[in-house]
Amino acid sequence: MKLQHRLCAAAAATLLASSAFAVDVSLTELTGLTGGAIAGTGVFKADLSSVGLTSILSIQIADASAGLGGSPGRFSGFDLDAIRLSTTNCASAACAAGLVGLSVFDFAAGTTFIPGSQRPPTDPRLFGTDGSGNAVNNAVATLGSFDGESTTVTPFGFLSMGDNGSINFNLTAAVSTAGLFLYIGEVGNNGEVAASSITVRDNRVPEPGSLALAGLALAGLVVTGRRSKA
Repeated sequence: MKLQHRLCAAAAATLLASSAFAVDVSLTELTGLTGGAIAGTGVFKADLSSVGLTSILSIQIADASAGLGGSPGRFSGFDLDAIRLSTTNCASAACAAGLVGLSVFDFAAGTTFIPGSQRPPTDPRLFGTDGSGNAVNNAVATLGSFDGESTTVTPFGFLSMGDNGSINFNLTAAVSTAGLFLYIGEVGNNGEVAASSITVRDNRVPEPGSLALAGLALAGLVVTGRRSKA
C-alpha cells in the first residue's frame, strides 16, 4: 500500500471514530438534595449495567430544554453540578455526593464543551466557562464535586450549558459497565435534567480540532492523488 493511501486510511479512520456504539440512558431521581451552603442540587442515577455495552469510554450530556425552565442569561440551559461514576448503588443525593467515585475523568484535556444559546438578557459567556466561553473553567464549575451553590447571586460549583448546549467527557480509561452507576447533579432541581439527553459510548469522541485536521489531511491526500494523475 502506498504511503498516501495509508495516510488516507488513517485520516478516514479518525473521521469515522465516532461511529461506534452510542446508547441513550434513562435517569431516576434520588431522594433529597445536596450541594454547597445553598444546597439545591437534585441528583439523578443511571444503571449502566443495562445499557448493552460491555464498557464505556465517553459520556455526553446535551441540553434539550427548548428555552424552558431555569434562569436566563449566563444561567440558561441545564446547570450541571457534577458527574460521577461508581460501583456503589446510592438511593439518596447525600450518598452520591459522598462517593469517592472512579478516577477516570479529565476535566481539562478530556472535556469538550459546545455552548448553547442564552435567553435575554444575555451575558458575554455562560456561567462556569473560561474567558472564551467555549471551554469549561473547572476552577469555578468543579464538576468532580457536588458543591453547587443554588443561587444566581453568589453562584459557584456548576456549569450552565445554555439552551441546546452539550458537553462530552472522554474517560481516561475504558470502564466496565458491570455494576456501574452514573450520577449527575442538576443545580436548582427545576426539571431541566428531564429535558436533556444523556449518552454513553464505547469509544472516545474526537475533539473538533482533531476532526478538522483529519479532514484537511484527507482532503489534501485526495488533491495530491488527483494531481498525480494529471
